[in-house]
Amino acid sequence: MAIIKLSATERRRVSAFFTCLVLAVFAWLFTVLSNPRKYTVHAVLKYKNAPQRRAFHSLQHDTINVTIAGNGWDMLFSGMNVGPRTITVDLHDLENKNYVVLSSQQNQINNNRELNRPVVGFDPDTLYFDFSNRKIKKVPLKVVAAITYKRQFTQSGNITVKPAYALISGPERIIDKITDWPSGPLKLDSVDETVNTVLNVQPVSEPNMSIFPKTARVIIPVDEFTEKTLSVPVKLVNGRGYDVKIFPQKAKIIFTVPLSRYAETDEDFFEANVDLDLWRSHNYKSLPVRLSKIPSYCKIVRIEPQNIDFIIKR
Repeated sequence: MAIIKLSATERRRVSAFFTCLVLAVFAWLFTVLSNPRKYTVHAVLKYKNAPQRRAFHSLQHDTINVTIAGNGWDMLFSGMNVGPRTITVDLHDLENKNYVVLSSQQNQINNNRELNRPVVGFDPDTLYFDFSNRKIKKVPLKVVAAITYKRQFTQSGNITVKPAYALISGPERIIDKITDWPSGPLKLDSVDETVNTVLNVQPVSEPNMSIFPKTARVIIPVDEFTEKTLSVPVKLVNGRGYDVKIFPQKAKIIFTVPLSRYAETDEDFFEANVDLDLWRSHNYKSLPVRLSKIPSYCKIVRIEPQNIDFIIKR
């Protein structure tokens, strides 16, 4: 293959040619990109001044196409913008209409934008809304919690939420389906004392709904538990008309109890019974022991014996 050998003067001329070519291309690109041009981007709709007397539901997607007047540089860099683009729409017209014309708010929208990149068009230009009766409802606040405890520690009572209820308002068809409202997530590990904290109430997802309050205080009683054993008398139920003797006449209840209530918890806090109907209806040979009264802060480990023998005197 032949190799073209250039003299020093020729090499300088070739280098100068390609340098001028590259500069010319860059100059052309700069000129083209600096010219005014319109381009389209996607924008997310945000609403303000929602009507207070009417609950609404948007009939279109929450994203629209927006035409912007800029230049080639703006169009080039718009594709590199990873942040959300938003358009804030004023809904005051919905007090007596079921639609909003975006072009009528063009000046208002552009007042919150950069002057060299104004919005000049919307697709769609008119937003339509469906309306329903607005309703206010009082629902209990529900704590969403994922808690792990240290060994021998656990929740020792009911969770207290202050306030216990939230007021939600919005379209009747949505509000009627809501039975409670969750808090923000509460995640704790290795807990060994009572939890007393303020949680955010989960925000509403619909733009035409509202909730009050925004926060709630949550108290979760936590105590150290230990095991305790009591002998509790066993009572016979549904034994009328029969002379029945049961044995043993007491059952041993093994349970866990908070240390703070260990001393006060005695056999009077429990009731154990056996039901003679199980023999009458199902021919049971022995009757299972059931607890009809248990303190809410106690957890049963086991009952001994689990079944009671009985004799029916003829």
